[in-house]
Amino acid sequence: MSDAPILLAAGGTGGHLFPAEALAHALNARGVPVELVTDERARAYGGSFPARSMHCIASATPRGGSLLAKAQAVAQLAYGTAQSAGMLRKIAPRAIIGFGGYPTVPPLLAAAFLKIPTVLHESNAIMGKANSFLSGHVDSIAAGLPNLNVPPPLRGKVVVTGNPVRPAVLEAAKLPYPSFDDGAFRLLVTGGSQGARVMADIVPEAIAALPAHLRSRLRLVQQTRAEDIPRVEAIYKSAGVNVEIAPFFKDLPLRIAQAHFVISRSGASTVSELAVIGRPALFVPLPHSLDGDQAANAAFIEDAGAAETVRQSNFTPAFLTPRLAALIEAPQGLAALAEAAKRVGVADAADRLADLLLDVAQRRVS
Repeated sequence: MSDAPILLAAGGTGGHLFPAEALAHALNARGVPVELVTDERARAYGGSFPARSMHCIASATPRGGSLLAKAQAVAQLAYGTAQSAGMLRKIAPRAIIGFGGYPTVPPLLAAAFLKIPTVLHESNAIMGKANSFLSGHVDSIAAGLPNLNVPPPLRGKVVVTGNPVRPAVLEAAKLPYPSFDDGAFRLLVTGGSQGARVMADIVPEAIAALPAHLRSRLRLVQQTRAEDIPRVEAIYKSAGVNVEIAPFFKDLPLRIAQAHFVISRSGASTVSELAVIGRPALFVPLPHSLDGDQAANAAFIEDAGAAETVRQSNFTPAFLTPRLAALIEAPQGLAALAEAAKRVGVADAADRLADLLLDVAQRRVS
């Protein structure tokens, strides 16, 4: 039994794979072998994932499109479930945990059918469609945020563990809130793993409208989609702003820690990382996120008094310029907001989740 792995099931995007990666590190540290089941999108990422093997299972998303497309997606999920059953019989995991996304549906359904212990991890405050579908079939539901909204019949299954964060986030959390001794104001603007056009549309114009003496104090780091970089650079160059622009920052946790203030989307990983590191933020939730989850995620830090949320329709230069001006002119209160954010961060979420998962596995064996 000691060599029986824990199977992690996650969709092939960062929002699903990052917490799975953090849990994998925690389990490996305990000498528990880990294997990953995912979809084709994760192949490039999977080479660095801390698992002894990776399995790709057929899946599809039965949302939107024609009736034929939905029927084809359901057929693909059924095929993936049959694939998963064969895989599970072969590797005989002691338990399986799903991190969301439709690629988790086939292996979790097959595991429930085979009486393998099952856990769901929901990183958002509103449960995604795939996890909602699976929630009645699993032994336990791990909540990444304390304000997870679930139907009453499921509440007895919920354990608040927090969202596991990567080792780089834990390292960044050791850095103190930066001082203002050199007069600089360090601002980070990020739009999630794929960037966000709205950040390129609004933030440069808002900053360009600041008085020159405030623009000169800015030290700006902005994530910008590759196609938007030329026009964003041109605005900042004309305004004389000290800026570093890139489509993606591999060291984003460090950039968060170095910032006095962050403007960002409010995906679950971003919100949890900001809380663990402890930085104040202005959140612009994705207006068309599938389940309205980003607005609910933002409420986690906003309720702690460490963030403000603005609807994208209200996120304009006229809104942003005076707020940035006030922060740059009088930033003294931001350190207290950073502490408020850190108080609700869960730095040991990966270990809490590992404890829950191993407990569920042991209870089923007992």
